[in-house]
Amino acid sequence: MDKIKKLLADGQFGVALAQLDEQLPNAEGDERKEALYYSAVALRYLGRLNEAHQRLDKLLDSWSEFGRGHQELAHTMRALGHQEAALNAYYQALKLNPALYASWDATARIEAQLGNQRQAELNAEQAQFLQKQPKQVVGALNLFHEGKLYKAERICRAYLQRNPHHIEAMRTLALIGAQLDVLNDAEFLLESVLVLSPEYNRARYDYIKVLQRRQKFTKALEQATLLRHNEPNNPLYKALYANLCSAIDNHDEALTLYDELLRDKVGDVAGVYVAKGHLLKTLGDTQGAVKCYQQAYQLQPMFGDAFWSLANLKTYRFDDSEYQRMQTAVNASEARVEDKVHLNFALGKALEQQGAYDQSFKYYQRGNQLKRETSHYKPEVLSQRIEAQIEYFDANKIAHLAQSSINHSQPTPIFIVGLPRSGSTLIEQILAAHSQIDATLELANIPAIAHELNGRQVNREKPLYPNALDALSEQQIEQLAQRYVNETQVYRGNAPFFTDKMPNNFRHIGLIKQLFPNAKIIDARRNPMDCCWSAYKQLFAEGQEFSYSFDMLADYYRDYLKMMAHWNQVFPGQIYTLIHERLVNAPEAQITELFNYLGLDVERACFSPHQNNRSVKTASSEQVRQPISTKGIGQWRSFEKYLSPLQDALGDVLTEWER
Repeated sequence: MDKIKKLLADGQFGVALAQLDEQLPNAEGDERKEALYYSAVALRYLGRLNEAHQRLDKLLDSWSEFGRGHQELAHTMRALGHQEAALNAYYQALKLNPALYASWDATARIEAQLGNQRQAELNAEQAQFLQKQPKQVVGALNLFHEGKLYKAERICRAYLQRNPHHIEAMRTLALIGAQLDVLNDAEFLLESVLVLSPEYNRARYDYIKVLQRRQKFTKALEQATLLRHNEPNNPLYKALYANLCSAIDNHDEALTLYDELLRDKVGDVAGVYVAKGHLLKTLGDTQGAVKCYQQAYQLQPMFGDAFWSLANLKTYRFDDSEYQRMQTAVNASEARVEDKVHLNFALGKALEQQGAYDQSFKYYQRGNQLKRETSHYKPEVLSQRIEAQIEYFDANKIAHLAQSSINHSQPTPIFIVGLPRSGSTLIEQILAAHSQIDATLELANIPAIAHELNGRQVNREKPLYPNALDALSEQQIEQLAQRYVNETQVYRGNAPFFTDKMPNNFRHIGLIKQLFPNAKIIDARRNPMDCCWSAYKQLFAEGQEFSYSFDMLADYYRDYLKMMAHWNQVFPGQIYTLIHERLVNAPEAQITELFNYLGLDVERACFSPHQNNRSVKTASSEQVRQPISTKGIGQWRSFEKYLSPLQDALGDVLTEWER
């Protein structure tokens, strides 16, 4: 493509187009993507705008996440005189790739023409900022936003070797590190940037996002307060502050800020409606949440997350007009893959509610396929790490385990582990009704500690963790335990017990018992078919990437059983297994037995957990506000004729369950 780029730069558009037309019939993958893109550019410069539009439709139908493709579509629509369509396409381009100078410049000019002066000024600032950066850094930023992380990293590191304190190069490398889950490196780099340039608000924004992911919400809120002080009228920073308030249950302030943003109509208004809807859902205001989600899709007809958020309420029923809206959006060539994923899952839920199981399954299947195509999950890596845990935490190691003593003076954590959709939210809701227990949420702190112990490489051949625990002194173990207690303080009060409902913690029970020898561990289990099918049709906000194919679900379930069997062997009597079906069929007996394990007297409120008005942030938030019932049992049977691959993959797991 270098020759084509040179021809275009020299203004030889006809020659470039002729060569590209020769290449296109046999081009595949990235070569076809680039050929379609550059041929559309050539056609636009030749004034053949409708043909350019047709090329771009083909390009974006296959590569809807290609930011430069949306930018070129915007250029074409603007040349055709379709200013509103051009503006939407420019913003779509910037969502996918904020390093596109031409899109910031064009949106600034269009917004000014439309009389939106404040938005025009903000966009012009972004354009000027990019214009001042070295070409290598902007190039790395573009590669980063196009998903070419390692190439972007090489360019950044090479530039920093020659210019070790270049602020934007450091920030870009931090963004790459965050995308690669090297969060400790990203945090350090951004801290360094802010030492060198304390007024660099964009870097502070990125720093806050990393702190959020590391569950350092108190520190993140302090930084967000600084950011708002520096730019009080910036809608992006105000929305970030509101989201942090929501995360630490400062609900009133979050709602006030969301309402201010919606009143001012600046920034991503549809996104703010969805964020406000999520908070209202958490608080149990389902009707208010519905109105917010509906406002969001009315502003952005292809906003898949708005439709999925309605479906994810579990109790909402779409009307015919909404169904038609979703059908139109999911088939639109310009819809992003992310939106198509959300729309497919939402359509699956809508049709399931109507009893149209054949059509419903097709949408669930397509949504999972799209999600799987964007996932980097490797089942063999999990299996390898399960084996490493089993090998390391043998009976001899457990007998000589260096343990923290922090639990003697701190509240006792109750870890609820298992698979997603196993009934863990109901268990937490039951525990939350007890006066001696603070309920939190799915905390990422234990996996974060394990990730750091494993080092920088995510999929190294032989993981450092858990063997890295051998190198830790008793003091370091104590520090890790204290860190967990400190970081989770923001979510709880002063009760002697608190919950941590991260299901994936079943992989880290050895680490948990080392940090908190007296920790309580509840293993939530549910019929494998109900559990796996429920996970398959659930679009998770993040993580749980094993859930997007039947084979991976079965492998994960089998690894989970293997891991739990080992933990029960080396920690006999210390883990309580609670079967969902037993709980909903005989709640009083099972709840009483659960509190016997915890060493607490059961309280009457625990038998009516649906009356607890606490905020619930998981997918089951609406379900746990209903009385305990058995209606979730056997739901997979409505789709039974499609689930034989899952049954075959589970195999002996189902046989063992039936016993």
